[in-house]
Amino acid sequence: MLQPRRRDPDRLLPADPTTRGLARELYQRVAAAPIISPHGHVPVEWLAEDRPFSDPADLLVTHDHYVTRLLHAAGVDLRDLGVGTETDPRAAADGRAAADPRAIWRLLAEHWHLFAGTASGYWLEDGLATVLGIDEALTPESADDVYDEIAARLAEPEFRPRALFRRFGIEVLATTDDPLDDLSAHDALRDSGLGGRVLPTFRPDRYLDPDVRGFAENVGRLLGATGQPTTFAGYLAALEARRRHFIEHGAVSADHGVEEPVTFDLEPEDAERLFSLVLAGAADADERRVFRGHMLFQMARMSVEDGLVMTVHAGVVRNHHTPTFHAFGADTGHDIPSRTDFVHGLRPLLQRFGNSDGFHLVLFAVDETVYSREIAPLAGFYRSVHIGAPWWFLDAPDAIARFRSAVTETAGFFRGSGFIDDTRAFLSIPVRHDTARRADAAFLARYVAEGRITLDAAERIADELVGPLPKRVFKL
Repeated sequence: MLQPRRRDPDRLLPADPTTRGLARELYQRVAAAPIISPHGHVPVEWLAEDRPFSDPADLLVTHDHYVTRLLHAAGVDLRDLGVGTETDPRAAADGRAAADPRAIWRLLAEHWHLFAGTASGYWLEDGLATVLGIDEALTPESADDVYDEIAARLAEPEFRPRALFRRFGIEVLATTDDPLDDLSAHDALRDSGLGGRVLPTFRPDRYLDPDVRGFAENVGRLLGATGQPTTFAGYLAALEARRRHFIEHGAVSADHGVEEPVTFDLEPEDAERLFSLVLAGAADADERRVFRGHMLFQMARMSVEDGLVMTVHAGVVRNHHTPTFHAFGADTGHDIPSRTDFVHGLRPLLQRFGNSDGFHLVLFAVDETVYSREIAPLAGFYRSVHIGAPWWFLDAPDAIARFRSAVTETAGFFRGSGFIDDTRAFLSIPVRHDTARRADAAFLARYVAEGRITLDAAERIADELVGPLPKRVFKL
């Protein structure tokens, strides 16, 4: 086996020698600490079944929308990257065969220069070097050789999902699961002797948002599975029952992806009327917005009662390009950030539950302006509010530094969530956490060098950020 490519041991650390020395010391304290990943999207089946990864393109390109979106912007057809061919029911009817994995890899190599300076490029390059031990640069000329080397690695027992899970030092990994999932894969995995915890996460968006395609059918399945009547009270009881099922199977959090972080506290009769309208498809846009906001309010109420941590990922226009969504489905690279207003939108929720004992509300945003203006001040007062770490478009090294600058002076270091990798790209998990540890070490080193905190304080903070803090926030 080839030895891992030589990577700069001080990558992402400050250029100034004095500050770099401090950052190096802080990073080395936490570099090998176990990984706590309380929010991610790795399919539980990968670990439960422990099947070898099929090929380099499927593992590193086709399902990583960070990668496919930039290739698409450069003119590459998503079909040629294998996107949608497995899930689009019209693929067979159109005579669309799955794209050749080697051809997909060649397309990546041909366009590799596009990823220079991007977080995606850094993660891929670091993963190739440090996880897969590939020591050859990716170019059009080397594409086939690199592909063959990766394929050979993936055929080895050491590169099956469970072996990598152990090698990565993962202590906790959360998946994202449909409320009607029986969670049998989690049960099987819990009894497998994996060595770390893999927890389900309750993700009810498709059962709460009237604008989701098939909403009425989804609610019907929910009510049918729980034996509840078609009333608003029955609907709430059905959601509560499924949350209990998740808690019984180890879940610690419920995740909510919303475009607008808005909440409404409705009277029961008004909620019942709205429920009937949205289920019948007769609600207008304003009524659907109010219903969504009331259901986010109800999710907070349920979290206060059952203890699930509530995470809110807001400010993303999902499936921005409708033709691409219809052709290839969701999560295909065109979820675009938008402006958000947490202060006014969440006020009804926070008025009622913001200081409730045991309630943890983690707020994530892609709108960088809200961190200093809204989220940090909210976390600086409300006991329930915690600052979600950068995600999606904000989880690159420079963005992490901007995030720290935006929130620290108002809320300090201990009102955050710890790093959230938010990934379905399994091999990128250690790379992403390493990136965050280096970026945080660089930020802390600057504070020490500027006399803003002591080295002892920085060491304690570095230790907290990678373990104790996310464990407290996510009740681990």
